[in-house]
Amino acid sequence: MQSGTPETDAALLRRIKAGDAAATALLVDQYLDRIVSYAFRMLSDRAEAEDVAQDTFIRLWRNLDKWRAEAPLIHWLHRVAYNLCIDRLRKKKPVSLEVTGEPADPFQNPAAALLGVELSEAVRAAIEELPDRQRAAIVFVHQEGMGNIETAAIMEISVEAVESLLSRGRRALRKSLAALRPELEGEI
Repeated sequence: MQSGTPETDAALLRRIKAGDAAATALLVDQYLDRIVSYAFRMLSDRAEAEDVAQDTFIRLWRNLDKWRAEAPLIHWLHRVAYNLCIDRLRKKKPVSLEVTGEPADPFQNPAAALLGVELSEAVRAAIEELPDRQRAAIVFVHQEGMGNIETAAIMEISVEAVESLLSRGRRALRKSLAALRPELEGEI
C-alpha cells in the first residue's frame, strides 16, 4: 500500500487521537509491513524485525502530539525503525546465523534455483557485513526504493553524505562479491 501524504497522515492521526479504532487499524495496515521489511533487511532476524516494528508503533502512540505533518509519516516511522535497528546492531555480538533457503519453485531448474538462493544469501551476507550507516543507506535506496533525498531526511544527514555512504557501500559490495560477478551481472 502506498504511504500517505503529510495531509492524509495528519488527518489519520487526528482520528486516532480522537479514539477512532478503525483509523488505528488503517494506519497499522498501511505501514506495518514496510517497517517489518526494512527492519528485517537491517537485522536479518524476523523476530527482531517484528520487535522493532512493534517498538516503532509504540513510540508513535506515545508521541502522537509531537509528530509534525511536514513530511509523510513513513519518514518518521523509518527514522525510528532505523534508530532502533542501529541500537540493536551495536548491542549484537557477532554470531553465526543459521540461514534457511527459500523453498524451490517446482517449475524452475533445481540447479538454477539453488544458485539463486546461494547468490541471494551471498548478497545478503555481504550487505550484513557493511558498516551500519552504509548498510542503512543501501537498504533504504536499493531495497526500499527510496531516493537519496528521502534517505537523507530519514537518516538526518545531507544528501551528499548519503551519496558518499552509497558509494562506499557499493564499492565494498563489489569487492566482497567480486568472485560472484559473472552470476550477479546487473544485480550490483
